[in-house]
Amino acid sequence: MYAGRLVELAPAEEFFAHPLHPYSQALIASVPRIGAGGSPAGIPGQMPSPFARPPGCRFSDRCPLADPTCRAAEPALAEVGPRHRVACFKAAR
Repeated sequence: MYAGRLVELAPAEEFFAHPLHPYSQALIASVPRIGAGGSPAGIPGQMPSPFARPPGCRFSDRCPLADPTCRAAEPALAEVGPRHRVACFKAAR
């Protein structure tokens, strides 16, 4: 869930093995790992205000894959695999 909207839904094992939404990928990459050395990557930018959410995908201002389509239209939560749904125009399996 990002900014009050469900962006990815999958069984836990599938979600952690194959995150498809850029927010899910960034969130998992930001988790510290024992023995990994260094600091994990953060997610650049800031979450939108709940009082002034941007049009289109709510993650588009922070997403490295965002394009004009992402900023104009809100993606639907679409099935991309068995029991795996993602709300992203750029999600690739």
